[in-house]
Amino acid sequence: MNHKKRIVVLTGAGMSAESGIKTFRDAGGLWEGHSIEEVATPQGWERNPKLVLEFYNQRRKQLLEVQPNKAHYLLHSLEDKYDVNIITQNVDDLHERAGSNNVLHLHGELRKVRSTTDESLVYDWDTDLHLGDLCKNNSQLRPHIVWFGEAVPNLLIAEDITQKADILIIIGTSMQVYPAANLIYAVKSNTPIYFIDPKPNIAESHFDNLTIIPDSATNGIEKLIQVLN
Repeated sequence: MNHKKRIVVLTGAGMSAESGIKTFRDAGGLWEGHSIEEVATPQGWERNPKLVLEFYNQRRKQLLEVQPNKAHYLLHSLEDKYDVNIITQNVDDLHERAGSNNVLHLHGELRKVRSTTDESLVYDWDTDLHLGDLCKNNSQLRPHIVWFGEAVPNLLIAEDITQKADILIIIGTSMQVYPAANLIYAVKSNTPIYFIDPKPNIAESHFDNLTIIPDSATNGIEKLIQVLN
């Protein structure tokens, strides 16, 4: 019996941009008007947890108002012919809502919260999170987000998945956020790599077997599907 080829897809903010979700940082380095230090670091949480909770409450509300875009559905359609694993830097659940079955979140998930004292206590959460909302151990709950300066618990799993790729596809990520950016080095040599981004910041000469498709997520995936077929 023929085994399906394994496609591993790394996705970043550009994947969700067509759904209306703002990309992570604007040119000024701000995220929705806030510095990263204010809303995406353990220190920011310690200084002003109320501000951090309100920030993620707004992000969660926005996420519940948007839908997966065509690019998400096109990736799901690849599962008809391939064994597809998606490793995403995004904290939205648009891949899952488009039907993708194997999604690993590197940087956490907006629709989940966790205990501040026991990282294994994770809860689904679709409403606002407030100071005074506690886990079963009576500790404050926090966004289930990997902040700057925190370990990336799923990184080793992601490396293991990437090492087994027959084809690697990278979509809508600058490949500048570490350690996620190192995953491109985890593939076996001679693995075809496709990089889809309207403003690619790596060159085909940087890697063997790299093909750059300088386009949006939807257009780029449509072009890639024609190549793969």
